[in-house]
Amino acid sequence: MRLLHETMKMTIKTEEEINILLDKLPKLKKEIGKIIIGQDDAIEQILIALLAGGHALLEGVPGLAKTLMVRTLAKAVNVQFNRIQFTPDLMPSDILGTELLEEDHNTGKKIFKFNKGPIFSNILLADEINRTPPKTQAALLEAMQEYEVTYAGSTYPLSRPFFILATQNPIEQAGTFPLPEAQLDRFLLYIKIGYPSEQEEEEVLSSTTGNLKSEVDQILNAEEIVNLQSLVREITISEDLIRYVNNLVRSTRPDTTDLEYVKKWVRWGAGPRAGQSMIMTAKARALINKRFAVTEEDINKVVFPVLRHRMLLNFRAEAERVTTDMVASSLLESVKVSVDLNR
Repeated sequence: MRLLHETMKMTIKTEEEINILLDKLPKLKKEIGKIIIGQDDAIEQILIALLAGGHALLEGVPGLAKTLMVRTLAKAVNVQFNRIQFTPDLMPSDILGTELLEEDHNTGKKIFKFNKGPIFSNILLADEINRTPPKTQAALLEAMQEYEVTYAGSTYPLSRPFFILATQNPIEQAGTFPLPEAQLDRFLLYIKIGYPSEQEEEEVLSSTTGNLKSEVDQILNAEEIVNLQSLVREITISEDLIRYVNNLVRSTRPDTTDLEYVKKWVRWGAGPRAGQSMIMTAKARALINKRFAVTEEDINKVVFPVLRHRMLLNFRAEAERVTTDMVASSLLESVKVSVDLNR
């Protein structure tokens, strides 16, 4: 998994500059909270994905402000934002762009010029991504992994930062095209958004049905986000915790684990990318909390959104209504941090 490692360069150098930058993260959460009431876990996970340099898939029933959440984040950062409404007739060129035949006024010759599509932005909202056919879904794959677009033999780099937030509705399956496992794995986190609490829902009803509307201030710019993404890679993680992550991921594989419930319910376990994602997102969470070392809590907090789309359950699990979150929960109880006393 390439997370901008080769291209990101941190321009901040002093401890004071780092602290000023870190102080902006709670302000960013506060700005989003002006519009989005509750959903603290989902907001934190979105910010974790952004700082870790990956992409996120948001799933929730209609009316839970998934799209509004992404729009609010885009307003709170001074970067280019585009939104694509995915529909059954959407074509790859509607995302990537297309070549147009234009006349050179100086020479009179006609040339093809690439007209960039909406994917050329810093934050891209792929709304209802599962409503478009696999051919169009696949148009995102290269951009998500390589941070570039290839069209007609030419390669066009994407601006930094580049962050895709895709949404999907879990209850309406008619007329949808479920994302294949290979594409799901491209998403760093699979974030599930649930119903608000009773108090939060009352606040939503009160704040959204009047004339007063909150204005969202811009907190971060593109350069600051890239600096934060570079800082994430500077966060340390102990060998014991790396071993813990490795054991968690390897325990999801029925062929290599001794855990009976994994052998019983899991058809395919998570690959090495899951471990990379777990470490990067744990580092991002540590940075959000102004810590420069990963803790066990950081890892445990990201286990669910990292693993829930990287394990394929079998028919027995479906019949018994077992979910990947249930398997992940059992893994946290079964797999413990082991300390190497010989070091």
